[in-house]
Amino acid sequence: MADIGPYISSFGDISSFGVNNQGLTGNSSVHWNQTAPQLYEAGLRRNEGVLSIDGAFVTKTGEYTGRSPKDKFMIEDPSIQDDVWWGPVNQPLGADKFTAVHARMMDYLKDKEVFVQDCYCGADPAYRLPVRIITENAWHSLFARNMFLQPANEELAGFQPEWTVIQAPDFHSNPETDGTNSEVCILVNIPSKTVLVGGSHYTGEIKKSIFGVMNWILPALGVMTMHCSANVGASGDVAIFFGLSGTGKTTLSSDSTRTMIGDDEHGWSDNGVFNFEGGCYAKTINLSAEAEPEIYAASRRFGTVLENVVLDPVTRMPDFDDGSLAENARSSYPIDFLDNVSDTGMGGHPDNIVMLTADAFGVLPPISKMTAEQAMYHFLSGYTAKVAGTERGMTSGAEATFSTCFGAPFLPRHPTVYAKILGERIAKHKSNCWLVNTGWSGGAYGVGERMKIAHTRAMVRAALDGKLATTGVAEDPNFGLLVPEGCPDVPSDVLAPRNTWSDKGEYDNTAQHLAKQFEENFKQFESHVGDEVNKAGIHAAA
Repeated sequence: MADIGPYISSFGDISSFGVNNQGLTGNSSVHWNQTAPQLYEAGLRRNEGVLSIDGAFVTKTGEYTGRSPKDKFMIEDPSIQDDVWWGPVNQPLGADKFTAVHARMMDYLKDKEVFVQDCYCGADPAYRLPVRIITENAWHSLFARNMFLQPANEELAGFQPEWTVIQAPDFHSNPETDGTNSEVCILVNIPSKTVLVGGSHYTGEIKKSIFGVMNWILPALGVMTMHCSANVGASGDVAIFFGLSGTGKTTLSSDSTRTMIGDDEHGWSDNGVFNFEGGCYAKTINLSAEAEPEIYAASRRFGTVLENVVLDPVTRMPDFDDGSLAENARSSYPIDFLDNVSDTGMGGHPDNIVMLTADAFGVLPPISKMTAEQAMYHFLSGYTAKVAGTERGMTSGAEATFSTCFGAPFLPRHPTVYAKILGERIAKHKSNCWLVNTGWSGGAYGVGERMKIAHTRAMVRAALDGKLATTGVAEDPNFGLLVPEGCPDVPSDVLAPRNTWSDKGEYDNTAQHLAKQFEENFKQFESHVGDEVNKAGIHAAA
């Protein structure tokens, strides 16, 4: 281990592009590219967490157990003014405010230890982004090391990041002077290629900040960026799974019969699909070896970070059923902790596109075939539900929402930019498109039950294996979707959601209520799409 004054390197060389380029000076120690054992030692020394019986590093994020979308701001600049999708997702903030917050954060970090990870985002070398993650805590650095791609040792000395995230969770913004909404701030500065994260220990802010950056950069290069998981079958057939948090992206792509490409963020270029990340960030509430064996095993290993997972105080056994710390408890681990993953993080063009929704009303079919036009409609609609814990302020119940492109919080550009690229790729590669409801059956959230994972897996496998290609379909009277009349290993009454409700009249009313919400939401896109997409949309009964 090299020790040169305040700088400590424990893995390879220190980059000649020092942290002074990001404005950091006077730190007591700068820990460069430390590995899991070293970060464990630092985390335990600093009382950042404890170990589970299996050796996972277990920590708590405190008050903020999910993203804080109302605290994210895009820094204004004439060079980007006409290209940013300004509004609630990308709230404007003046460059002078960013400069002031940055200066205070750098002053705050003086005389403190900081941890640096130089890494990549993007498995395809043609579109790989060098990023630097600077954190106040060791366990956040371990998270970054788990989630991003590691450069080869010989690349570290000359590593120069294009983008930097500086995360200081115990630094608080001042709404009165900074123009922010709370003590939390996520400030994205495209001209300076810097993201500041303050006031929140939730690691998802680091991960999703860089995802937003990729969503800015790659569409300008003709690459579709996607909030999706991806896997590939034995014959080379690729499937992608769109969906927001809690819809099953990670679960359904972690399939022992298929090779995982990635579980959350991907690009689709002329070369095919490629993963952005080097790790997984799985929800752990009600995680079990029976339902999700791959994720369960990965969550019980040395090197994994468990966030807000309750431990037995004596045995240190994780209790994944206990949501008392957070419904949004998480497990971060390197993707190679899974048994069947792609060595390259890349695959061909998708044969199947699956759009996932956790329907809080319990009225959408569990699986349905879509035309290309219906796929474009549902991609722009992005219907799902915000369930307790996935966002700041959601502490109980569920709320139906339309998150366009299945990832509205992460889109710096207008949704139609992404929809246009996706539509072109579906047409060119003739991908099959499916809508899968992993939400509720037999009633709405709080009355019905969550769709059985075993049933969802069986339906998805049947779709990807071509077993539904010759199955008869019936058009859903409320949503116009083509619902298979049978599926191997799935009871037939499960396929028709109305059959699972005891009160059929209540089902009809609820379905029409949701159809009206679809219709109202899509008005914002009607002028941006052609007649065929508009005709393929959901239209409530008069």
